[in-house]
Amino acid sequence: MKILKVENLKKVYGKGEAEVIAVNDVSFEVEEGEFIAIIGPSGSGKTTILHMLAGLEKPTAGQVYFYDKNIYEMNKRDLTILRRQKIGIIYQFYNLIPTLNVEENITLPVELNKQKVDRQKLGEITKFLGIDNRRKHLPNEISGGQQQKVAIGRALMIDPTIILADEPTGNLDSKSSNEIIQLLKKANKEYKQTIIMITHNLEIAKQADRIIQIEDGKIV
Repeated sequence: MKILKVENLKKVYGKGEAEVIAVNDVSFEVEEGEFIAIIGPSGSGKTTILHMLAGLEKPTAGQVYFYDKNIYEMNKRDLTILRRQKIGIIYQFYNLIPTLNVEENITLPVELNKQKVDRQKLGEITKFLGIDNRRKHLPNEISGGQQQKVAIGRALMIDPTIILADEPTGNLDSKSSNEIIQLLKKANKEYKQTIIMITHNLEIAKQADRIIQIEDGKIV
């Protein structure tokens, strides 16, 4: 089943001589259960594409359909609810709340949705990620790789329809990077999680089912 459909997506910054076309006529589709890597050099437009898929940045032109519904025809409230309940986002720099412990960071989206935390599911996720013995630690008390695992746990906790991962290994050493990629692959296979991952690393991109290569804002 098709989850996402991207049609003729374009993003332009500035005007006149200062105009920069960050994304230029990008179209693709994402099927349920796919693990897709979007690869390109720095400044190629791949992160801008991810932000537009998440509804964080409005395109200059083009459409993003989530289960055939145009997300940019949604009002601000409905778009926020969509992100909170259906889209898990993993950032390069983790975006953890420093005053919350591991467990509290993972369950934060559930709390924001005013839902009851499923303690059994929380335990399953922390064991799946190998951080069950770090649940009461603050972010500054664990390694970068463990912090990224917490970010993955936070994304998984809401049972998202899709996970968008922006350079999830970009701030990690090779050992931690490999662990994170293996976890994403495992989430894709065991949790049937649909994943779109941004990366500049070809070896990491090769771990995905499909690679979309971006250069100068275009699919090449």
